[in-house]
Parts: sequence; C-alpha cells; structure tokens
Amino acid sequence: MAQGTIPVGTKWWSGGKSPFNITYGKVMMWFFLISDAFTFSAFLISYGTIRFSANWWPDPNYVFNAFPFMGHANLPLAFVSLMTFILIFSSVTMVLAVHEGHKMNRKGVEKYMILTIIGGAAFLACQAWEWTHMLTGYQDVLVDGKVESWATTISHNPLGPKVMHEGQLIATPGPELFGGFFFGITGFHGFHVFSGVVINIIIYIKTRLGHFDQRGHYEMVEKVGLYWHFVDLVWVFVFLCFYLI
Repeated sequence: MAQGTIPVGTKWWSGGKSPFNITYGKVMMWFFLISDAFTFSAFLISYGTIRFSANWWPDPNYVFNAFPFMGHANLPLAFVSLMTFILIFSSVTMVLAVHEGHKMNRKGVEKYMILTIIGGAAFLACQAWEWTHMLTGYQDVLVDGKVESWATTISHNPLGPKVMHEGQLIATPGPELFGGFFFGITGFHGFHVFSGVVINIIIYIKTRLGHFDQRGHYEMVEKVGLYWHFVDLVWVFVFLCFYLI
C-alpha cells in the first residue's frame, strides 16, 4: 500500500465521543431544539404579520393589568413579570442541578431538580390563572355591574366593539385573532413547560434510585437542562411579542 493511502473501510468515529467532544444524545437534543425553534418562529412570525397589519390591537398595559387577590387594582404587566421571574429562577436551579451532576453529587442534583420542578409547576399555575381571567374575568366584572373601573380603560383603548343591553355595558369582546394567537402560542409553550416538568420528575426519580450513579455520569440531567433552557428562552420572545409590544 502506497505511503499516505487511507485503507478502505477506515472508521473515523466509532460512536463514542465525536470529534467535537459532543455525545450522540446531545447532538440529537440540539437537532430537536432547532426543529422546535423553527415551529415557534413560524408561529411568532405569523403573529407579527397579523399584529402589524391590523387596524387596531389590544394594548397589553390594559389587557394584562390584573393580579391575583388584588381586586381591580391596575397593575400593568406585574403578574406576567412574576411569571417570567419564576421561569428564569427555575432555569438557574437547573444550571445548578447540572453543575452538581458534573461533581457526581446526587443529593445536590435532587435538591435543585426539586426546585426546578416547583418553579415549572408554579409557572403553569400562574398561566392557568391568567387564562381563566382572560376567559371569564372581564365578562364577570362587567356582568356584575362593576364597570366603573373599566370605563377609562375602554374609552382610551377599545378592546373591541361594545355590547350594550338596556343601556348597560355587559361585554367588550376583543379581536378573535388576538385570542387565537394568544391562547394558541402561550398554550403551545405551556405544553412544553408541562412536558418539561414531567420529564424533570422522571429524572428526579431516576436520580433518587441511583441510576445515574450506576452509569457513572449525569449526562441525562444535562440534556434535559438543554430542553428546559430552550423553553425559558422561547418565553422571552413570547413575553416580548404579546406583553411588551
């Protein structure tokens, strides 16, 4: 065989660590996250196209100004800011869980995984309240005759055509496209958070059972962490599109 000739059938990668020092599982997780990013991008681009081509659109400072147990206090974006803080905090605890996994500290992984699960569950609970308020809150307040606090809001920023009955305002429905995009995109994101919480619970159980100690590494925690950080990152764009613009 001539000098410098590469033998036929030479294996460049036998399936362990790749030339870029990334395992097969991490590569596949990145492929999944990229494809999921395309899906969210398509949704948000569609929303932006409709949002900026419409003649009028609800002002988020008026639509998202409620806070649980605060009555009719006008607190623009306060509740969604709390939701964002909770999700970002859960991302921090996930980073700490991955860090403890690198040190093979099972107790540390368990502690921070529990905090991450609590954070995800709290975010879902907040989203459930927000959805309930969006679907029933405005209607209930107006039907009960408590329209005084809404008069200024409606006059400055119409949420939609006013529905009158015997001279009394009973409903102010917003545009259907806003509701479709809001519930569709935030619901799709919420499904990702719910899936992440379920997966985190499974990883926590496997950690308690010592499965990763038997394997000799906590790479699965790191792969789940990539998914959780992606979910947090997507929420930043959802927050920007729906709540700030």
